[in-house]
Amino acid sequence: MSTRLEKDSMGEMPVPADALYGASTQRAVLNFPVSGRPVPYPIIHAYGLIKWAAAKVHHDLGLLSAERTKLIEQASLEVADGKLDAHFVVDIYQTGSGTSTNMNANEVISNRACQIAGKAIGAKDPVHPNDHVNMGQSSNDTFPTAMHVAVAQELNNKLLPALEKLQAALEVKAKAFWDVLKIGRTHLMDATPVRLGQEFKGFARQAEHGVDRVHKAIKTILELPLGGTAVGTGLNCHPEFPAKAIALLAEKTGIPFREAADHFEAQSAKDGLVEASGQLKTIATSLFKIANDVRWLASGPQCAIGEISIPATQPGSSIMPGKVNPVMCESLMQVCARVMGNDVTVNWCGANGNFDLNVMMPAMGAAILESIELLTNAIGIFTTRCVEGIEAKEDRCKNFIEYSLAMVTGLNSKIGYDKAAVIAKESAKTGTPVRQLCMARLDELGITEAELNEALDPARMCAPDASMVGAGGG
Repeated sequence: MSTRLEKDSMGEMPVPADALYGASTQRAVLNFPVSGRPVPYPIIHAYGLIKWAAAKVHHDLGLLSAERTKLIEQASLEVADGKLDAHFVVDIYQTGSGTSTNMNANEVISNRACQIAGKAIGAKDPVHPNDHVNMGQSSNDTFPTAMHVAVAQELNNKLLPALEKLQAALEVKAKAFWDVLKIGRTHLMDATPVRLGQEFKGFARQAEHGVDRVHKAIKTILELPLGGTAVGTGLNCHPEFPAKAIALLAEKTGIPFREAADHFEAQSAKDGLVEASGQLKTIATSLFKIANDVRWLASGPQCAIGEISIPATQPGSSIMPGKVNPVMCESLMQVCARVMGNDVTVNWCGANGNFDLNVMMPAMGAAILESIELLTNAIGIFTTRCVEGIEAKEDRCKNFIEYSLAMVTGLNSKIGYDKAAVIAKESAKTGTPVRQLCMARLDELGITEAELNEALDPARMCAPDASMVGAGGG
C-alpha cells in the first residue's frame, strides 16, 4: 500500500496515500483496533453539519475568509451527505471524548478542502484542520452535539414514521376484527369474552404511546453543548458563535435545537441521552408484548390457540414439512432484547461523567443509535410482513367461547357466585359446555332460557350493561 507522510503535533506519520484523513486519525486507527466498527455514520454526518455551520458563522463574525469558508462548507456538506464515509475509520471504542473522531472530521474536511482548491492532500493550506475547521470548537462540545443531532434526526426521520405506520396497521386490524368475539385470557387461563378488535385496539394504543415517547425522547436532547469548548467555559469561542451556529443546525435539520442553558451540565452530564434511551427501552417493552401476543394468538395452529393466522413467510423446519413459525414476531422480540441491553450500556456510560466531561460518549452514541436503527428496521418488517397479513379465525374463536369455563361469569348476577362455581367445576370435569349444563337445570337455577342466553351472550360480556354491575371480577 502506498503511503504519504503527514505531520501533527506528535511528529510524522505514514498515512495511506489516497486517504483524506491525516496523522491524528491514523494514530487512532493504530491505537484502537478493537471492534472493526467505525463510529456510526449518523454521528459523522452530524459532524459535517456542525463544521458547515461553524464555518458560516465564523465568516459572518469576520473570523474566517470567504475563500476558506466556501471550501469548508463544500467539504463539510459532502461529509453530511455521506459522500466521504469511507474516510471515517476510527473505531467506536476509542478515547471517551470522541477526540479521534473530531480530528478525523477536521482532517478529512481540511484535506478535501485543499483538494477542491487544487492543492495536495495534506497541505493544510488554505484550510488547516485545527485553526480553521475546528475554530471555536473542541471535541468535548462537538462530539456530544453530534450525538444529539444524530439521535434526534434518526428518531424524527426514521423511527417515528415506522411507529406511525405500525399504529395505523394495528388500527386497521382493530376495526376489521371488531365483530370477532373470542375468549379473553388472564394468567394465560380462560377469562371472560372480548372482541379480537379490542385486543388489537390495545396494541394500537401501545404503538400510539410509542409515537408519543419518540417525541418525548427528541425533546430531551434539543439542548446542544456546542460553544462550551474544552470544559464548558467557552474558551477560544466567540460569544455569539453558539446561538448562531445552533440556529443554523435547527434550520438545516428542521428540529428545534437550542443552546444549552448550562454548558457545564451539557458537557459533563448526558442525562438527556439516558432519558431518550429509556424511552426506547419502554417502546421495546411495548413491542415485545405486541409481538409475543401475536405469536401466542397464532400458536398451533391446530393444537394451541390458533385464533388468528399470520403470513407464512418461510418454511419453519428443516425436518417437519409444512411447519410455519412466527419468525417476524421472533425477530422483533430479539431486537427488543438488544435494545434493553443497549439501554443498560447507555445508563452505565451516562453515569461516568467525571467532573467536567463524560468519558464514555462514543460507546453511548453507538448503543443508542443501534437501538434506533434496529427498532426502525424491525418495526417496518413486522408491520408489512406480519401485521398487515393477519387474519381472524372466527369459527375457532366462537368454539373456544362456548367451551370456556369463564362463560359462567355472566351468570353471577343471576344465580350467584357459589352456584356458578358449581356449574364451572362440573363443566371442567365432564367437558360439557356451561350453556348445555345450565339448559338442563333451568328450574333448579331459577332462570328462564331467555335469561340464560342473555347472560351468556359473549357480545354483551364484551361491553357489560348496568345489569352486570356487582358481578365481580378478577
